[in-house]
Amino acid sequence: MIAKTEPVVESTDGRLGQFNPMIRKESLNEKVILVVGGSNGIGASLVELCCENGAYAIIGDIDAARGEQLARKCIQQWPVHQEPTGPPKPPRAIFRKTDVTDYQSVLDLFDNTFKKYNRIDHVIVTAGSAETRESWFDHSLNLVQVRKAPSVKDIDVNLLGTLYVTRVASVYLRHNRGPGVDRSILLFSCAAGIRETPVVPIYQVAKHGVQDLMRSLHANLNSPYRHSIRINTICPWMAQTGSTFSKTAEERWTKEGLPFSTADDVAKVSVGVICDDSLHGVSMYVEGSRAWGIESERPESQCLGEWPSQSLAQGQRVLEEVFAA
Repeated sequence: MIAKTEPVVESTDGRLGQFNPMIRKESLNEKVILVVGGSNGIGASLVELCCENGAYAIIGDIDAARGEQLARKCIQQWPVHQEPTGPPKPPRAIFRKTDVTDYQSVLDLFDNTFKKYNRIDHVIVTAGSAETRESWFDHSLNLVQVRKAPSVKDIDVNLLGTLYVTRVASVYLRHNRGPGVDRSILLFSCAAGIRETPVVPIYQVAKHGVQDLMRSLHANLNSPYRHSIRINTICPWMAQTGSTFSKTAEERWTKEGLPFSTADDVAKVSVGVICDDSLHGVSMYVEGSRAWGIESERPESQCLGEWPSQSLAQGQRVLEEVFAA
C-alpha cells in the first residue's frame, strides 16, 4: 500500500486566458492517476508524462495489447523505488481492460485500482469515438434507408461512457483522503464542444454534453459542504493522433497553414491542469502547443484573442468543406 498524500498548498492564481502549463513533480509524485482511454494517442502520452513525474498510472482501455505494452514500458522506464524497511509499493503502472459503455466494466476498473493502490487522486477520461463516415442526416437518405437505425457509438463512448466514469469517480475520489489533499476529474471534450461543427452533428452533441456535464457538476463537486473535487475539461482542436484526419483533410489543413496539436502537446496541457489546484470549472482549449482557459459566459474573442478566434473559425470552415466534398 502507499501512504496518503500530503496536503497541497492552495493556489491563488485564478487566471483565465492563455494558459502556460507548469508540470510540477511535487504535485504528481506518488499520486494515483487513473487514465480511461490510456492505451493510445493522447491518453498514452498522458500516462507516460505522469509516470515520468513520479505518479502511478492506471490504464483503462478496450485495447488490451497496446495498454499492456504501455504498462510494461512505464514499469521498466520509471521503476518504483522500494524502501528496504517499508512495505512493498505497487507497480508504476497497470492495465485493466475496460469498456466505458459497460457500467460494470467501469466499476471493476475503479475497484481494482482502489484495492491495489488504496486510493485514487485524479481521474482523466480520454476515451473517445469519431465516426465521421456515417451521417445521421445525409441528404441522400430515402424512405428505405432511413428505416435502418444509425450507429450510436459516438454517443455511447463520448457521452455515456464519460457519464459512467464521472459518476463512479465522484464517489471513489472522496475516500482515503487526507485533509486539504487535491482531487480532480478531467474530462475530454474538443473544439466541437465549444463551437458549431455542422459536419459531425452526433459527435458534436456528445462533446457538448461533456462540456455541460462539467458545467453542471462543478459547483456541487467543489463545495466544501460536498467533497471539494475539481472538475475541468480539455478541448483539443486538431490533434495528430493517427485517427483524426483523412489524408485530404490533413493536406488541406497544412495548405491553409492551420496549427496541429501533437498528443504530447495536449498531454502537457492536461497534466498542467491536474497540477494547478486553482483551476476548477474551466474548459482548456488547445491549439498547437498553446492553450487558453475559456468560460461560456465570456465571448470567444475575449478568451482566445483575435488571432486564435479567426484561426478557429477558418479551420471550422475548412472541415465543413472537406467533409462536404
